[in-house]
Amino acid sequence: MALIERDEALASLEELLAGAATGRGRVALVSGTVATGKSELLHRFAEQAIELGVLAITATGSRLERDLPLGVLGQLIQDAPLTAQERERATALLAEGADGMNGVPSGDPQAETLGQADAQIIHALCMVLLELSERCPLLIVVDDVHHADRASLLCLAYLSRRVRFARIVVVFSHSDHGRSAETFFQTELLRQPHCRRVALTLLSREGVTAFVTRELGQEPAERFSEDWYAFSGGNPLLITALVEDHRDAVRSSGGAPDGPAVGDRYGKAVLSCLHRGGPRMVRVARGLAVLGELDVLDRLLGGGRGDVAQGLRSLTTAGLISLGRFRHEAARAAVLAEVDTRERMDLHRRAAELAYEGGAPASAVAEHLLQADRVDRPWVVPVLEDAARSALREGRVESAVAYLRLASHECTDEQDRVRITTMLVRAEWRINPGAPAAHLAELTDAMQRGSLRGGDAVVLARALLWHGRFDDARDVFEHLNESGAAADPETVTELLIARPWLRSTHPVFLSHMRPVTAEQGHAAIVSVAAIRRLDTALALSEVLAKGPQDKAVDTVERILRGCRLDEMSMDTVESALLALTYGERPDKAAPWCDLFSVEASSRHAPSRQARLAAIRAEMAIRQGDMPSAEQHARTALEIIPPSSWGVAAGGPLGSLVVAAAAMGRYEVAHAQLDRPVLDAMFQTRYGLTYLHARGRYSLATDHPALALRDFRLCGELMEEWGIDVPGLIPWRVEAAEACLRMGREEEARRLVEEQLRRCGPATPRAQGMAMRLLAATGELRHRPMLLHQAGDLLQSAGDRYELSRVLVDLAEAYHALGEFRRAEMIVSRARTVAQECRAEPLVRGLSRSDGGGGGEDSPVLEQGEPAVVLSDAERRVAVLAASGYTNREIAGKLYLTVSTVEQHLTRTYRKLNITRRADLPSSFELGGSRV
Repeated sequence: MALIERDEALASLEELLAGAATGRGRVALVSGTVATGKSELLHRFAEQAIELGVLAITATGSRLERDLPLGVLGQLIQDAPLTAQERERATALLAEGADGMNGVPSGDPQAETLGQADAQIIHALCMVLLELSERCPLLIVVDDVHHADRASLLCLAYLSRRVRFARIVVVFSHSDHGRSAETFFQTELLRQPHCRRVALTLLSREGVTAFVTRELGQEPAERFSEDWYAFSGGNPLLITALVEDHRDAVRSSGGAPDGPAVGDRYGKAVLSCLHRGGPRMVRVARGLAVLGELDVLDRLLGGGRGDVAQGLRSLTTAGLISLGRFRHEAARAAVLAEVDTRERMDLHRRAAELAYEGGAPASAVAEHLLQADRVDRPWVVPVLEDAARSALREGRVESAVAYLRLASHECTDEQDRVRITTMLVRAEWRINPGAPAAHLAELTDAMQRGSLRGGDAVVLARALLWHGRFDDARDVFEHLNESGAAADPETVTELLIARPWLRSTHPVFLSHMRPVTAEQGHAAIVSVAAIRRLDTALALSEVLAKGPQDKAVDTVERILRGCRLDEMSMDTVESALLALTYGERPDKAAPWCDLFSVEASSRHAPSRQARLAAIRAEMAIRQGDMPSAEQHARTALEIIPPSSWGVAAGGPLGSLVVAAAAMGRYEVAHAQLDRPVLDAMFQTRYGLTYLHARGRYSLATDHPALALRDFRLCGELMEEWGIDVPGLIPWRVEAAEACLRMGREEEARRLVEEQLRRCGPATPRAQGMAMRLLAATGELRHRPMLLHQAGDLLQSAGDRYELSRVLVDLAEAYHALGEFRRAEMIVSRARTVAQECRAEPLVRGLSRSDGGGGGEDSPVLEQGEPAVVLSDAERRVAVLAASGYTNREIAGKLYLTVSTVEQHLTRTYRKLNITRRADLPSSFELGGSRV
């Protein structure tokens, strides 16, 4: 008959029960794979028979009990409700029959030994059941009859021939695959006219949908039934497991999952199907799980092609695989997890050998090598190296690291192992720069033994510098100078590129490198990648030495247009982006940085993501976008912990501190400055960034002396290293502001004028910042003009934060000059720009200027005094002014600039609604004041 699904099969079996009460016995042979749910079907059928008043007795065949004579028939006798006398007689018959049949072979049911069975005992045992049916209609169910012992099969065949006119329905189930799929028993049954064959199939798509609808409802069925059909192939056991996984997901999350849930129950159901299918099915499934494809599966398992083909057919008909692959990765994972470790490693070893012999890609061979025990073959290390290079090109950095670690472990040649370890350092660097630290000692020892190539020695030196191990790095450079390794073209290339890189990042180390002659350099640089690395390193070095260069901008933009984050180009990208950033063109650099960040993310290169985020934070600082600067700096420090940043930690930490201080988040800035940093950092460019940030925080928290110390140290280092350009850090402007806070106006003016002499049309940001401070040191009547110029410069530079500071000063200047309408207009604009930058200290200052309420640090005048709020600074100035001191005398006493005194008085007059110092309340005089 045609294959039918489970519900149809159940209806077909129910028809048989109708004739049982009238003495029309029937036999049914239910066939199907382990996936069709035969056992569940028989269980439901037996339950329905009991509800109809039919007595059901059951037994189950087992592979482990196949050699137990009359074992299955004994199960039926034990399950039957016999009288004590009948049970005693049946038990004796079973014992006598088992004794007589011990030693009868169970291999071939059609062997000549069939005649050895005692027909009288078989007849007597069957009569026990036939007599029972006379008292009550009887249903006999034997599941997995293909696993029954031969003696029981003889009895069951005998019984089946005699139930035609008895009130008995007999139902057997057997598997369509595996051992004893075609036996004398099936032949004997199917030639009987009262026997019906019921062949089950897997559920169809419609059947799966109906099942899921019945179990979970319409909405989950519409969403997930198609996926579940694809994952199960219609296997009822797997469908049931997927439904239970869904219920588990709903219970754990409190709502329906976004996608089809595939959990532990599914994996266990897969294993259940396999073990019910027999050893051959399990063995083929394990081989397929290890190999991942059908090619050479028969050679992997070491069996005949026929056995493997039969196993694959069984797996396919069971719904476990499709087109030679598991229907879901969870199925493959469950099969692999069950395999003994030693067996799994052995399978992977053989799979690696077969893959290599078959010319498979290096990555396919390497994946098996990772899971295998030791494969002692000369091709292992080269294959792992090739696989690592391919993985790095494709962005699979974790895989590359795993391949290289195994290659290093398997390699027996010291020089090759050192080369592999250097590759490993580069690969691990792309995940976390702190990871390669464990290999640095090994590479240093190899260098001392002469096993490290010159180019690899430069890589080692750069890694040592990153981690602040300057003495060790100095030894590497001296070793390169003394060993004459510069004759190696690769070494010459690396040294040639290292010089401008060191000049930009670790200037103190230039003296430890022997210069490369022009002839050597010209002969060594042969690859496009090396030329790009050199050109961008030179461009960055030029910008830091001479300021913005149009030629450098054109060069790096041209290189960026053709650059991608492959194995060696991160240095190229980093140098190019920094050349634009320090060349006061962050507007050009930011889109490129964002593009490369997306690429780094897609290539799973956390280290590159973090380094790009740190650079992006520096760009945001120069654009006055403090919220973005904080976000990017935090991202950099979250992807790579500060401890792994080495001396480069000053970059993201500095940006975060500057942004947090500008936004008034002083506790955040303080927490970052509390982090431990390497002392060696202050011998690098990153230390300059950190010093500048610490100075900005000190200024923001009213510690100008501390700020001045950091700014001066920063300037001394920049001058010493030959990178004293305003695009890097305009330290003279910052120091001038600290001097003004301390009342050292002349010194501030000298610093500002020196800064302006170093600025030009290509440095509008630094020039605008300097013009703001120049206005603060000059006469009140000249300030608006200077501040307007500063605002125009900063507007063109795109620095919104510095522009907001200029606008605040401009508003105060107009107030001091009595131009209140202009001042209010500027205040409105200043507030808008400051709010865009989230510069809360500036916003609060503008609110006080508008007469808004003060905070806890703004003392309220006592009763009898004007009902206004003055800041501490305003009150101190007002007290001295009311006592008759001139503005210059007040500035000297309070360590302020004259212009700052004027600004405080202007705000005080406005708050008190007066126009001159003679109108100051008498309570402000020294004698009656709480100064």
